[in-house]
Amino acid sequence: MTTAVFIAGTDTGIGKTHAACTLLHALRAAGHSACGMKPVASGCLETPDGLRNDDALALQAASNATPLYALINPIALRDPLSPHLAAAHDGVEISLAPLRAAFDQLSGNYQKVVVEGVGGWLVPLAPGLLAADIAKQWRLPVILVVGLRLGCLNHALLSARMIEADGCRLLGWIGNCIDPAMGALDENLTTLRELLPAPCLGVLPHGMAPAQAASRLAAAVAALD
Repeated sequence: MTTAVFIAGTDTGIGKTHAACTLLHALRAAGHSACGMKPVASGCLETPDGLRNDDALALQAASNATPLYALINPIALRDPLSPHLAAAHDGVEISLAPLRAAFDQLSGNYQKVVVEGVGGWLVPLAPGLLAADIAKQWRLPVILVVGLRLGCLNHALLSARMIEADGCRLLGWIGNCIDPAMGALDENLTTLRELLPAPCLGVLPHGMAPAQAASRLAAAVAALD
């Protein structure tokens, strides 16, 4: 039976892809066949093979058996903008049906599917459709990636509150050290552990590659068993 999880972030640029790739390496090291997915990606580049996104390519590389790119990233958009704007610029309307079809194919081939969101929890995808709706409608548990920098406490607590208000299960959170000069890192981590309504599933050091950091996410692997 396939287990899937949605990787949400406290903001854009806080390392969702890094955390998702690290989790994929951890799952594979634990003996699971695992695949990443980036249902919607903006900021894609033209290549001889079509539009490609660096985050989606990283997820593809971290997955077992190199799944088809079109399944990992069914909606690829050119401009590095909020998806609803990038889609409008490309003349594309984002809907969940093609995303779900790709997800179902991956779920049929892998034991674990790690679905990475886009931006933060409430990023718009289309009129009446938010990034959160992927997790909500597919009934996926959520792991929140907290970018560890000044301001992370507020962003983390607001995100966790919205995830639970939307009826999703917050499985836990991963701290990602995106600012190596962050002051009072340990104290901030203690505060997050005290105030967030779900356990810490690991803390990723700054500058450590996903394959090397995989052992830091043993608790996340256990949470998905």
